[in-house]
Amino acid sequence: MLLIPAIDLKDGHCVRLKQGDMDQSTVFSEDPAAMARNWVNKGARRLHLVDLNGAFAGIPKNDLAIKKILAEVGLEIDVQLGGGIRDLDTIERYLDAGLRYVIIGTAAVKNPGFLQDACTAFGGHIIVGLDAKDGKVATDGWSKITSHNVIDLAKKFQDFGVESVIYTDIGRDGMLSGINMDATVKLAQALTIPVIASGGLSNMADIEALCAVEDQGIEGVICGRSIYSGDLDFEAAQARADELNG
Repeated sequence: MLLIPAIDLKDGHCVRLKQGDMDQSTVFSEDPAAMARNWVNKGARRLHLVDLNGAFAGIPKNDLAIKKILAEVGLEIDVQLGGGIRDLDTIERYLDAGLRYVIIGTAAVKNPGFLQDACTAFGGHIIVGLDAKDGKVATDGWSKITSHNVIDLAKKFQDFGVESVIYTDIGRDGMLSGINMDATVKLAQALTIPVIASGGLSNMADIEALCAVEDQGIEGVICGRSIYSGDLDFEAAQARADELNG
């Protein structure tokens, strides 16, 4: 079970949002590269970056901070990035800079052909991010709820060749209210590719519950507000996950 620290980037700083609201952000570090080093030193085996400004603007906006993070830890662990990635040139540029995985979210829903082209051109490097509320996929920084069923869409994208699916329950993200286990497990059971859980991770009990269903196809979990607030000790949590699942 991979515990994946999130570094959400807004205006070059490491922040956390509540339910995707850019106006409800808490700055946790003005040096994201130092924060990345901190998590690697605590045993992280992958990092999850989000260009928040990019997600809302539709184009990358935190390039400098991302490059600094990759320069600091990119040779040691896998780094994945989402937010504002809308064309193949951007994907190529990030992969050339040392990124391991590119996460495509809104663009995948609005332009499935782009996702398919990305999987063809950069096989092994594309993750799809599906954000949902009550089983329906949300787009545009969670500001729009579509009519797409999350499982149906995930199956379609699986056929395109994506590496994995990051599933976020947007009603829980940043709220420390616990992972939506039922929905996450149902999605994982419907797919043959791994699912990464996201949204609401709050404590060690959540880690233990996720480890108990890892064999259903849940590869990891994004760790956000809980590891910044101190509600979850990241190092202890990863050690516990390794103890439970090896």
